[in-house]
Amino acid sequence: ASGEMLGCFGLTEPDFGSNPSGMVTNFKDMGDHYLLNGAKMWISNSPKADIAVVWAKNEAGRIHGLIVERGMEGFSTPETHGKWSLRASATGELVFDNVKVPKENLLPGKSGLGAPMMCLDSARYGIAWGAVGAAMDCYDSARRYALERIQFDKPIGSFQLIQKKLAEMLSEITKAQLLNWKLGMMMNEGKATTAQISLAKRNNVAMALEIAREARQIHGGMGITGEYPIMRHMMNLESVVTYEGTHDIHLLILGHEITGIAAFK
Repeated sequence: ASGEMLGCFGLTEPDFGSNPSGMVTNFKDMGDHYLLNGAKMWISNSPKADIAVVWAKNEAGRIHGLIVERGMEGFSTPETHGKWSLRASATGELVFDNVKVPKENLLPGKSGLGAPMMCLDSARYGIAWGAVGAAMDCYDSARRYALERIQFDKPIGSFQLIQKKLAEMLSEITKAQLLNWKLGMMMNEGKATTAQISLAKRNNVAMALEIAREARQIHGGMGITGEYPIMRHMMNLESVVTYEGTHDIHLLILGHEITGIAAFK
């Protein structure tokens, strides 16, 4: 909390992303400590983090959170290289090979998958806003470029098709902002549900991706260059549409809420 240490959150595994309950990372009670084994993947900050909040199953198959500290024997954090998206983020794995974890490092008060899912609800709300920010930047860049770029002796912003694109971008951004505002008011009142948060994350990220692609077209060939922010947002959003619940998983969360029938299996 003081900002002196960097943390990370370990839930996703190499074989369990959309199905976190199937995790195989586990810990055993060894009397005076726990023995942790397993691995996590696609973990932001892992190569640099001082501590990791790790979700693992005990011998009864119950999910708990453990605080794992850098320097513990058997704990390593290999970095993921070759990313074309979120390149500014240090991403990696968490690997546990018979790591001895003190018993006081077990997170108290919460067990089961509901504990990490509460964190994901908050993160997904933040993502719903972040996606709007990316869309706003793409729109603003496209609007300015449309007024500056001259073709057929006039700014391309004077043509109906460009104005149509800009008007639709602004409309979609405004709707997403209002969705987030309403959701935020409901969260303040303790009334927002997981399904409603899923709706906002899914809708707003898809909206931002579409706006990034339309903005890239307005910029023409210049849109693929680093002189403009479009491709950076577009590539990053390709990660955002997958992480913290994929686009299709959020669809199924909504479907479950609508029908009462889970279609995950």
